Amino acid sequence: MKRVFLVVLDSVGIGAMPDAQLYGDTGANTLTHVYEANGGLDLPNLKKLGLFNINDINVATEEEHPIGSYGRVLEISKGKDTTTGHFEMIGINTKVPFKTYPNGFPKEVIDEFTRQTGKKVIGNIAASGTQIIEDLGEEHVKTGDLIVYTSADSVFQIAAHEDVVPLQDLYKYCKIAREILRGENEVARIIARPFIGEVGHFTRTANRHDYATLPSTPNLLYNLEEAEIPVIGVGKISDIFAGQNITKSIPTKSNKQGMEETIELAKNGPKGFIFTNLVDFDMKFGHRNDPKGYASALEEVDGQIGELLSALNSADDYLFIMADHGCDPTFKGTDHTRESVPLLVYHEGGPTNNLGTLKSFADVGQTIAAIFKVKSLEIGESFLDKIE
Repeated sequence: MKRVFLVVLDSVGIGAMPDAQLYGDTGANTLTHVYEANGGLDLPNLKKLGLFNINDINVATEEEHPIGSYGRVLEISKGKDTTTGHFEMIGINTKVPFKTYPNGFPKEVIDEFTRQTGKKVIGNIAASGTQIIEDLGEEHVKTGDLIVYTSADSVFQIAAHEDVVPLQDLYKYCKIAREILRGENEVARIIARPFIGEVGHFTRTANRHDYATLPSTPNLLYNLEEAEIPVIGVGKISDIFAGQNITKSIPTKSNKQGMEETIELAKNGPKGFIFTNLVDFDMKFGHRNDPKGYASALEEVDGQIGELLSALNSADDYLFIMADHGCDPTFKGTDHTRESVPLLVYHEGGPTNNLGTLKSFADVGQTIAAIFKVKSLEIGESFLDKIE
């Protein structure tokens, strides 16, 4: 059995999609704008894999002799969020975008949530996660009322201080919200947003937990499980797919830990599919309009990618690196941006090809299905012949 690693650099987009104007994202370009805002980026391993050889990335010198294949990938699904991007990777085309609530959630939803949890709600607006705890954190601490908010994405988020609402209670409230927000009012994710600290100095913790909508089947993960091929999710992968068809989940609290776990799996892990999400780019820097922090995070992960490449020890090992959407920290607002994403592929002894522009994130999933020789996906075109 082979081993395939898919590492998702959450939100590292490389330029506005052709339909970006429909999302208000014309001109967004996460990688380019982070590069320009910092006067460059020190990414020797991503560069060596071919990152700056991708068509129309013109911010740095191309690698003369890249060791991987590389390309730009477009998204066919409607949306620009984590769930939509990851679902498309495994072969699910979200033709109707998940419902959003720019003006807050309907009274009947909040009333039912209050009835089932026994907790009052404050907020119920679209807001930045860091701003809303600054604005409402003191009231929450005094009253115990839950801070509920959303964003431009399809999310119902509950923020609570860990000393006021124990984590297990917060998670319980999220599970209640997940059952309420189905059917007509379905959202892509319910997110627990715990925080700590004193008034004026609140900070969110790494104890976030996502409760996603169920992925439709069949899909890549379903087909792998059916073929008895292990699927190991690192980071929030299990959350994104509601735990469906995940053999083992390894939760993490940072990009650094996510890469450490992935490297350890490369050294000593089983055969199968290792699916890693590195969320810090998005959560800590993109949404917070912090291009300097974004750059530091990219450079840290780049160093660990060098370790990962060294840990791949067989011609049966494949490494795919891509993103799921953009979150340009220099762009207006604090939301995701509708962007194409990079794709880097490393396979020992394989050719180094410019894959050009791929039509769908599902092309990656279809290629992985071909590597494992499992059932083909309903969407996506394999490019296995170009990397072997």
